[in-house]
Amino acid sequence: MNRWLKSGLSLALAGALLAGCTSGGGNDGNNAGSGGQTGGAGADGQGAAGAAEQTAYPLQTDKQLAYWAELPGNLVGVQPSLDEVPFFQEWQKRTGVKLEFASPPSGQAKESLNMLLASGDLPDLIEFNFLDGFPGGPEKAIKDGYILRLNDYIDKYAPNLKRFLQDNPDIDKMVKTDSGSYYAFPFIREDEYLRVFQGPIIRQDWLDELGLPVPETIDDWTATLRQFKEKKGAAAPLSFVSKPRFFQESGNGAFLGAFGVTRGFYQEDGQIKFGPSEPGFKDYLELFRGWYAEGLIDKNAATADGKALDGNIVSGAAGATVANAGGGIGKWQPLVQAKDPKAVLAAAPYPVLNKGDKPKFGQRNNAYSPEGIVAVTTSAEDPELAVRMLDFGYSEEGRLFFNFGTEGVSYEMKDGYPTYTDLLMKNPDKLAPAQMISQYARGSYNGPFIQDKRYAEQFFALQTQRDAVELWQQTDSASYNLPPITPTAEESSEYATIMNDINTLVDEMTLKIILGSEPLDAYDDYLAKMKSLRLDRAIEIQTAALARYSSR
Repeated sequence: MNRWLKSGLSLALAGALLAGCTSGGGNDGNNAGSGGQTGGAGADGQGAAGAAEQTAYPLQTDKQLAYWAELPGNLVGVQPSLDEVPFFQEWQKRTGVKLEFASPPSGQAKESLNMLLASGDLPDLIEFNFLDGFPGGPEKAIKDGYILRLNDYIDKYAPNLKRFLQDNPDIDKMVKTDSGSYYAFPFIREDEYLRVFQGPIIRQDWLDELGLPVPETIDDWTATLRQFKEKKGAAAPLSFVSKPRFFQESGNGAFLGAFGVTRGFYQEDGQIKFGPSEPGFKDYLELFRGWYAEGLIDKNAATADGKALDGNIVSGAAGATVANAGGGIGKWQPLVQAKDPKAVLAAAPYPVLNKGDKPKFGQRNNAYSPEGIVAVTTSAEDPELAVRMLDFGYSEEGRLFFNFGTEGVSYEMKDGYPTYTDLLMKNPDKLAPAQMISQYARGSYNGPFIQDKRYAEQFFALQTQRDAVELWQQTDSASYNLPPITPTAEESSEYATIMNDINTLVDEMTLKIILGSEPLDAYDDYLAKMKSLRLDRAIEIQTAALARYSSR
């Protein structure tokens, strides 16, 4: 990629980038990010003139663009590279732009991008979460000379995206920085239905066999897990993925909310709060400490990964977990049913302390998700071409293609409804729908386009999946979750250092107290350490970021 060599990047800057990118920062899974002021595309405080030129696809060009992106998780082990994926082949035909792909090893996107940026050998396009994954956020990536500020380009060459953002000012507010800079082509979950997809999952057939109701309260869950262990012989009644951070976004994401807190920052009564420093977190630690001691949680909870969870669910060692409707229920149901024809995986509501209460927290994404977004680098020789190509995903044709693929191959239009074909939904090679959809479309994962609700209506082929999404939506999380906010470029280094130390401390505390190597009262000492690590300053930075977002 030497032909994309970017001059002017000093080794000192590259070294600083590497140090910052590996420090962790404040990404606590609470939709912390960056956005921008209200107004349509091109609103940068100076006004925008003229209308964007409409692009006729396919473009007539001999030029080629270098595109850096990770291979989707559903295609790992299915396709060797993006070049071989039918969607990416067809995307080039539809837009008329030849792409040369480069991909990092699976699971190593951040580390690989650090090296790429540090070397200065930049492609034209980078698909990466600059909102949470780049220290200082996208504004600093622009300031440091890695990616372009796209306001003028969108205003002139991206009429489809520009029109959508003008029509949706709340989303427009999310996809810009505090200063109003557009920095990437966004992934949009336009419909509310698409924003909730994860929650507690339980063996409904076990509940029916034991005469138990679907658990609603923490006490219900305790009784249920005991029955699973004693009557069903479950070795890991409640099991979930703990990596990369122990108990971060798996079990505690669901059960922690019952105690009125989350793992990271949230807003309540006009104030920013940090869950692990609130009283409810100690109550959660007490519960999980007791459950672990009693054998109600997987004894390997500290190290369980996705493969271990799959094994527990399919073998019947576990009767409950926290996972997605698609990648959880959809993946496991045929596997458990093959082992036990009566097996049924179904959703349970997010737990509460008192029956009848509405869950305070639950998984809910914002309309704008920073994953799958595509930035144009400063090394791009023809940024206009790059912008015109990317704008395809926001056109009517592009939206249909990104969500459903190619008519006659991956979908058929039936009564005006794009319907996935049997090639995807009943694949003769026994590949799962998620794997096949990911080969021919991007409806089932993020990218530079607007996701379509009709994809999910088909992807959730089982009634239990559709019921799950509806049930998991019944929370108040929208009132407490933070919008996409970020520290300023100046605050970022300080904030990253503080939160890296605090998150490491919280992980240590959670692990040691729940697994019983330290007493519950050790929480008070950890709380004091959190404060000594300048938690108040981190809250102050987040408060200022929220105020800036609110005034956009």
